[in-house]
Amino acid sequence: MTPTTTASVQGAERRRTTGRLPWLLVVPAVLGLAFLVLPLAGLLIRAPWPTLLDRLSEPQVLEALRLSLVTSTIATVVCLLFGVPLAWLLARVSFPGRRLVRALVTVPLVLPPVVGGVALLLVLGRRGLIGQWLDATFGITLPFTTTGVVIAEAFVAMPFLVISVEGALRAADQRFEEAAATLGASRWTIFRRVTLPLIMPGVVAGAVLCWARALGEFGATITFAGNFPGTTRTMPLAVYLALETEPEAAIVLSLVLLAVSVIILAGLRDRWVSSP
Repeated sequence: MTPTTTASVQGAERRRTTGRLPWLLVVPAVLGLAFLVLPLAGLLIRAPWPTLLDRLSEPQVLEALRLSLVTSTIATVVCLLFGVPLAWLLARVSFPGRRLVRALVTVPLVLPPVVGGVALLLVLGRRGLIGQWLDATFGITLPFTTTGVVIAEAFVAMPFLVISVEGALRAADQRFEEAAATLGASRWTIFRRVTLPLIMPGVVAGAVLCWARALGEFGATITFAGNFPGTTRTMPLAVYLALETEPEAAIVLSLVLLAVSVIILAGLRDRWVSSP
């Protein structure tokens, strides 16, 4: 049998094998898909499409949208300033307790957001470990302010950035950094001119995920920053409030958050899925 014939037989056998649908897996898979998609479909079906633009232009909706966009963007910048160096430290430096530090960094991913808000209050509240010193020394109060919203969003969103950037750093070819070091470049120059361009796709992906997580933050925000119009009432908080008084407004705000999520996931799809 020639190599061509062998390859043809193997290809035909592979098609026969993959062509059989394992119904014991397909049925629960379809049910799982329906479980995830039907609530989103219900949101689209019940949306007040004829009055959608009018509701999006309402002052309280625009106010919540503006505050959410501003705070989530500032929170992402804060995460970039602190998260990228932290990811570099975890990926490039060996030190005692590195695994513990990595675990602590990822705790906000699994920690209930409300618990995160309570933790922030205990540390940065007016009677907190650091908050009482800030209040007594500088007169700075963080809870129930717009700054508090940024802190709460950054707290829950930073792990997404750190994980993405650390993965990019571990996958980057370190030979370029070593070559720059042999040419006499300083550590800062190597990081700025060599390492950062290499990991830029990971940084961008992490920043986008971080921004999306900050935009949708609810539990830590309402616990640490409260729910004050124009100051701390972000879009998720506005959805929660509108659901009790004006359900159609809650649907409109939910649609905006859903659209943002879909756009972000579609834009980052190529980073997670290699096949079409």
